[in-house]
Amino acid sequence: MLGLPDQVTACLFDLDGVLTQTALVHNAAWAQTFDAFLMDRAAITGELFRPFDPGPDYHRYVDGRARADGVRSFLASRDIELPEGTPDDPPDVDTVHGLGNRKNVVLLRLLDQNGVQVYEGSVVYLREAQRAGLRRAVVSASANCAAVVAAAGLEDLLEVRIDGVVARERGLRGKPHPDTFLAAAQLFGVEPDRAVVFEDAIAGVEAGRAGGFGYVVGVDRVGQADELLAHGADVVVRDLAELLVTKG
Repeated sequence: MLGLPDQVTACLFDLDGVLTQTALVHNAAWAQTFDAFLMDRAAITGELFRPFDPGPDYHRYVDGRARADGVRSFLASRDIELPEGTPDDPPDVDTVHGLGNRKNVVLLRLLDQNGVQVYEGSVVYLREAQRAGLRRAVVSASANCAAVVAAAGLEDLLEVRIDGVVARERGLRGKPHPDTFLAAAQLFGVEPDRAVVFEDAIAGVEAGRAGGFGYVVGVDRVGQADELLAHGADVVVRDLAELLVTKG
C-alpha cells in the first residue's frame, strides 16, 4: 500500500520540499543573499544588475545542493569567480564559503520568524512506512537539518540523519553525487537496490539514479515533473500521500 516495489526495505527522504516546507524559505534566503551581492557588485563594476530568479535559478543551481556547491554553481552561471575561502569564513566576506554563511544567517532569521511547517501527506506516509517496518532516514544537504527535524516534530519517525554536518565530517560529496544517500543505506545495512530515494530537487533525483537505488520518487512541488522524470525519477507525485493509493 506504500506504492513501492516489493524489494524495498528502506526509505531515504530529502528534507526540504519533501518532508518540510522549508524549501520556500531556502529559496527566499538565497534570493536575498544573491541579490544583495549582485547589486553591490554591479555598483562597483558597472555591470548590469540581474537579480537571482527564484524559479529557474533556484532549481537549476542551488536546490538540493550543499551550501558551498550552490554558491559555486550559481556564480558560475553568471561567469563570476570568488575565492574559495574556508567553511569558517564570516558571513561578510566575499568568498564562496562567506557567501554561503551569509545565506545561512538569512535562513535562520526567516525560520525564526516563520517557524517550520510540514507536508501533512509526508507525515502520514512516514507513519505508514514505520508501521510497515521500513527503515527511515532523512538525507539533506542542510547543515540545519537536525534543528529543522526537531522543530517539525519528526524525530520519532526518522531513525538516521545524514546532513550537511555529517557530510562535512565524513568527506561525503553533495548531491548530485550519491554519497550521502549511500551512507544512509550503509548505516541500515541495506544494499542500494533495496532502498528508495524521495527527492524534490533535480540534483537529488540525479543522486538517486547515480547511486543505483531500487526506486527514485520525484516529488513535484513546483511544476517540474517532466524534468524530474528526465533526470532519473521512476515516478513523480505531487504529494507522498498519493503513493498510498498507488500499487507499486
